[in-house]
Amino acid sequence: MKPVSFFIQRNSLFVAILCFAWYLMSCKKKEELNIDPGIVPVACFSDHSPNNGRVIEGIYIINYRSETINPALRTPEKLSVFAKTILGRNAIPDQTLRSINKHSFICRLTAEQATRLQNDPAIEFIEPDRVVSIASACLGVVDSNTLTWGVKRVGYGDGTSTGRTVWIIDSGIDTQHPDLNIDIVRSRCFIEGQSSVEDEHGHGTHVAGIVGAKNNGIGVVGVAAGANLVALKVLNQLGEGRGSSVVAALEYIDQHASRGDVVNMSLVVDTISPSIDKQVTAIANKGILFSIAAGNTSQSAALISPSHINHPNVFTVAAMDDTDTWASFSNYGSDIIDVAAPGVGILSTYRNQQYATMSGTSSAAPHLAGLLLLDGRKFALSGYVKNDPDTPSAPIPHKL
Repeated sequence: MKPVSFFIQRNSLFVAILCFAWYLMSCKKKEELNIDPGIVPVACFSDHSPNNGRVIEGIYIINYRSETINPALRTPEKLSVFAKTILGRNAIPDQTLRSINKHSFICRLTAEQATRLQNDPAIEFIEPDRVVSIASACLGVVDSNTLTWGVKRVGYGDGTSTGRTVWIIDSGIDTQHPDLNIDIVRSRCFIEGQSSVEDEHGHGTHVAGIVGAKNNGIGVVGVAAGANLVALKVLNQLGEGRGSSVVAALEYIDQHASRGDVVNMSLVVDTISPSIDKQVTAIANKGILFSIAAGNTSQSAALISPSHINHPNVFTVAAMDDTDTWASFSNYGSDIIDVAAPGVGILSTYRNQQYATMSGTSSAAPHLAGLLLLDGRKFALSGYVKNDPDTPSAPIPHKL
């Protein structure tokens, strides 16, 4: 995340126009959102990383052929021996091995070593590690209110009664936020050299609040109010992370989540990542549901992982505004997009026990994640988004 002062110096005209437009939009929604007339966002800026999709030199994700891993091998110890055996027969030192799971392992390799491994009969494919990024477009820190327009639009219910969990792969969650019910015991950080799941960016906490902020008379109310939330931290204070961290987080979900649980992925890779796609699909095959942001670059979601995945248990979510109109920044594709959900000017929880507005498909996806927790795949539909770039228009989800 760039400091606001830097952004203003480089983009003063853009900021002036954008913030004036945001002010007009805020005025339009004061009555509905019950925002104090004197409160306007203090900052508004693009939060899409220019590094998204950039190759991380020397780090590779090596995927096994599924038929080479029998159930007897699927313990950490035996998988480690198996990976080291593959490296050894390709004259690659064990020290290059960084992490391992039942689908793949991560190595530091030269290009020549990577080519050698690709020809090994036990390896399905190899891809370079890449930068992943959040899928939000605008931020403004504001005072809180109870029921946001987005939650009103899709409906809400008691998330504490479901007995299920929402796993949030993001920048962590503010564990001290009084409006969130966070499962600290099962939360994990997958950023190398870090262990804390505390949110240094704010994005993950914002997503968490849309899903499950408590119905407690303070702050905001989430779609599945009070839902049990697990923070899986893969993004840093800049909203950036590595594909290999996402792979590790997905492996953790594969091991610990239960059928009917929900995974929210409000992040994208600006390319196709077969490693991420493979793991999402394997987890979805177990009956675990995914809500995935479509991305904010006004392009086809078919070009981006994990947004492009088509699976009965994987839902790709585009963004719309409070008039049910397609958000201009949202990625599109009638063959990819499953629903359009609120994603413009969304108020939710934020780091340091604050509340903030954000815009982006990052904010749209957790609206659906909350509905998936409450109703599973049987959520209702409530009309269709207007001005969808593709036909047929995407439906709008709603609580049963």
